[in-house]
Amino acid sequence: MVLIISVIFGFLSVFILGLLFIVPAVEKRQVSKSLEQIEAVHQPAAQQMQSSSKPEIAMNSFAERVTQPGLTWLSHIARKVTPFGMIDHYKQQLIYAGTPRDLNVDKFLAFKALCSLAILGILVLLVIKSMVPKSRLVVAAMILLPAAFFLPDLWLNRRIKKRQGLISRALPDTLDLLTISVEAGLGFDGALTKVIKNSQGPLAEEFSKMLSECQVGISRKEALKNLAERNDVPELRSFVAAMVQADVLGISISKVLHTQAHEMRLKRRQKAEEIAMKTPVKMVFPVVLCILPATLIVIVGPGAIRIFATLLPALSGS
Repeated sequence: MVLIISVIFGFLSVFILGLLFIVPAVEKRQVSKSLEQIEAVHQPAAQQMQSSSKPEIAMNSFAERVTQPGLTWLSHIARKVTPFGMIDHYKQQLIYAGTPRDLNVDKFLAFKALCSLAILGILVLLVIKSMVPKSRLVVAAMILLPAAFFLPDLWLNRRIKKRQGLISRALPDTLDLLTISVEAGLGFDGALTKVIKNSQGPLAEEFSKMLSECQVGISRKEALKNLAERNDVPELRSFVAAMVQADVLGISISKVLHTQAHEMRLKRRQKAEEIAMKTPVKMVFPVVLCILPATLIVIVGPGAIRIFATLLPALSGS
């Protein structure tokens, strides 16, 4: 009896131990095998996503940790130095330049401060290396630091003039294409779409912005005024004024476009003639300073040498 009870107790103990340890281990092994199969299926995509996201994460983290705070700090310093009215002026100038490379006022001011800091670093390096006397270095710092601070202004003004020149030169041909499209039966918006597809440059980009504003819900009059405000070009302003007047008075758009195209071509011809008339005056200084001395040396030089060679013995004999 005792033997039977001990056998039953041993069987129950083994059964309970199996339920507690063996069965969970088997289930855990099956779960791990299933997870391994799932990971084997999705591993290539996960590795590709991980490899593609790691550089981006690293780049973003570096930009967020170093670049962006540095630019913010520099722009904050430049805002303190720059008068408040000049900040609005820079905003308008960047709009005239077409916001190159998505450049805003804060980035532009940071760039100005960065140029000054670069010059300051070079001057400090020259002081450490003792390559320049300190007295000259102070004078150089007083001249170079303001010049470096205003150097981006020269770049911005040059870009504005270049962009305005491109718009002014492209406007007559663009108006001709608009006139032909409208006279062929297209509406003004359809003619603008045709011009945008067949043209390149800043003028086509500005017309694309104007067309987008009209599609959003802004009236044509307001879109034309915004076009004139974004570009300080006299020819474009006169075209916008004529189009707004035609829209208010109900004048035919084709006639207005034809007249404006003729006027733009006439103004372009007059401007070319003006530049051609200025050319002789501009050529006087290079001719007098560079070409005329060389010509005199070639013509008068041999005669002067011969006269000197003839008179020198006579003078020495007397």
